[in-house]
Amino acid sequence: MLRIDRAIYDEIVAHARRDHPDEACGVVAGPEGSDRPERFIPMLNAARSPTFYEFDSKDLLRLYREMDDRGEEPVVIYHSHTATEAYPSRTDVSYASEPKAHYVLVSTRDPDTVEFRSFRIVDSVITEEEVQVLAPAASE
Repeated sequence: MLRIDRAIYDEIVAHARRDHPDEACGVVAGPEGSDRPERFIPMLNAARSPTFYEFDSKDLLRLYREMDDRGEEPVVIYHSHTATEAYPSRTDVSYASEPKAHYVLVSTRDPDTVEFRSFRIVDSVITEEEVQVLAPAASE
């Protein structure tokens, strides 16, 4: 199960809508071994495409070095689908290289509906998981 704070959930959805009609992509980092997504990191879709996303290799290298320096790992890797359901494509599966990550997809095909789904992708096997959006603490 993916447990994600409402603020990060909202940021992912907002990024997906902002980049539409192109696919949006990014990472939510968290402390190594915690499975807790904490730091929202929107990335540029280097492909600038409505049907494909690609992290810029230099940006990705910089991100992984930064996460390593901070003792973090990619807890969530997200992107949007602009005209189809929020379900991993064959290309998405072929690029899934983080077996511990939650792969989040947001469909922006309907501007009035939020379709936010999470998957584990290990050895090309897709397993959908429940998403629990956590309410902000009372002090926030």
